[in-house]
Order: sequence, then structure tokens, then C-alpha cells
Amino acid sequence: MKILITGTTQGIGRATAERFLSEGHTVIGIDRQPPSITHDRYTHYTCDVRAYDELPDVCDVDVLINNAGTQNEADIDVNLKALIHITERYGVQPHIRAILHIGSASAHTGAEFPEYCASKGGILAYTKNVAMRVAPYGATCNSLDPGGVLTPLNACVMNDPTLWARIMDETPLKRWATPEEIAQWAYFLTVTNTFCTGQSILVDGGESINYHFVWKD
Repeated sequence: MKILITGTTQGIGRATAERFLSEGHTVIGIDRQPPSITHDRYTHYTCDVRAYDELPDVCDVDVLINNAGTQNEADIDVNLKALIHITERYGVQPHIRAILHIGSASAHTGAEFPEYCASKGGILAYTKNVAMRVAPYGATCNSLDPGGVLTPLNACVMNDPTLWARIMDETPLKRWATPEEIAQWAYFLTVTNTFCTGQSILVDGGESINYHFVWKD
């Protein structure tokens, strides 16, 4: 299948792209950074997802995964507005099989930066809207909403022993997810799953049970 993933140079996006490649799929990545994956079935476009006029011409996408995101930097523009534009351009079309938005546990708890929470909260409603519109194609649309993930974006708290200890106190499983674990869920929700749609799946190690947000000042 033809898989389009945004934000593929690091973290969840890269792990997800590598998972699909390992399963024999063709992957197209969009990221504002140069490619970090070298594979004969991987095509990379260096482009900011907000640069709508510069987005590549890609047709007949089977699976769209909106992973590109930011934190405390134009959150609404990147995390929500660009996600909507990408989905309307590449996802809502007869060839689509599955659409997945990478959201956040913060969309459910509100326990993070205001604009970030709002951007991810908007994804919850938009996921349901898209699920209704792609259902006639036999396609699904869900959001995958992680809690803490071991990515470079979170290095400032991962490398602070005091904050890390406080965060672990709020996480029942006493660890954060690896990008590869989130990629497993992304693959399941877009390839294995054929019936669950319009849902927002929390994968947070139980973090949202406590919903106390800990971060660096």
C-alpha cells in the first residue's frame, strides 16, 4: 500500500515509517527537515506542512498518518490547521483505506500548555467529522493519543532527574512509551483494524488516570 506520513525525520514519525517499510509498504514522508531514512521504498519531501503551495502532488494514498506536530510553537497552525489541510488534500478521496491523526493525552485531560491542548483537542472533533465522510469509501479515521513518549522533543524533562521522578510518580506503568511502541499502534489502527472508526485511542501507560501535568519551568 501507499502510505503518506508527515513528520518522519525523528520520533514517532520515523518509527512509524520504518514499521511500514518493514512490512513491505511504500512510504512517502513530508518533513521540514532533510530525510533521516534511506530505503528504496521511501520517498521524502522536505517541506513545512504549513506551506500549502509547496506540498507534493501525491495521488491514490491508501493510508494517511498525520504525525507532524510542534509544542509551544505555532501549535494551532501546525497541529490542527495543517493537519486539516493535509487530510482534506490527501485523505478524503475514494482510494483511501485509513486515516490516523497522532493526537495527545492532553486533548483528554487539558493538562499541558493552553494552545497545545486546544490544538490536540480540536483533533478529537475533526476525527469524528472525517470518519463520517470517509465511511462511504469503507475507510476508517481515528486518532492515536499518546501520553509521554521518549522522543527528542521531551528531552528537557527526560534529562532532569527531579522532574523525571515526579513524572514517573504520575505514570502507573513507571515508564514512557518508545516511538516503536506507538508505531505498533499506528500500524494496527490503519492496517489490521477495519471496523473501529471515529475513535480517539489513549495510549499513555495510565498517565491520564492521574492527569497531573509536570514540566520544566
